[in-house]
Amino acid sequence: MKFDLTFQPRFNCAICSTRCDGRSKSAFIFTDDVALSVQAEDWILQHFQEVLGLSVYKAAGEIHGLPDLEIIRGQKIIARVEVKAQSRAFMSIERLLPKSNLHPYEAVALNLSDLKRYITLYQREDIPLFLVWRVQRPCLGEGYWGHSVTRLQEIYQHYQGDRRYRRRSTLSDYVDGQHCGVTVNYHFSLRELLPLSAVEHCLQQL
Repeated sequence: MKFDLTFQPRFNCAICSTRCDGRSKSAFIFTDDVALSVQAEDWILQHFQEVLGLSVYKAAGEIHGLPDLEIIRGQKIIARVEVKAQSRAFMSIERLLPKSNLHPYEAVALNLSDLKRYITLYQREDIPLFLVWRVQRPCLGEGYWGHSVTRLQEIYQHYQGDRRYRRRSTLSDYVDGQHCGVTVNYHFSLRELLPLSAVEHCLQQL
């Protein structure tokens, strides 16, 4: 069933009874963010195996900078999938990125360097590459949305810097002395993405 993401009173933060915290978090705990993404990744892996009837494996992403999952038919990789999990809403997005055409409820973020890397990877390999977000917010509940990196590239080329935001680093961005937290994000709208069932359909056509 398609979720209606058209702006309506339930998405109006000014009158929302379960309004997200509008203050910038003082600590973006990198390890917590990773744990949430791994949970979503594991769920998508099992779900795609069942729905697509294909082999789905975790890629050696940490070593090679690859997306999280590889979908394989026979001996051939037919698609790559990166999985993200987000619950925090960018409550100040309308003020800080006034030309983004985004409301807090609908905005999802991706590390800008990851976006550029995946665009380059697709251009080099010519293997379809998809990104999927698990989103959990009071006004949305929980759902999965995604799209191909080629569509995300089109959005990036259209909005350019109007959807780019750099936040300040905090101590919690560091793990064993190395900066791991994401500070430069690029933002997309759930309205520009496909529900998970439509992503599955795209993968079935490969």
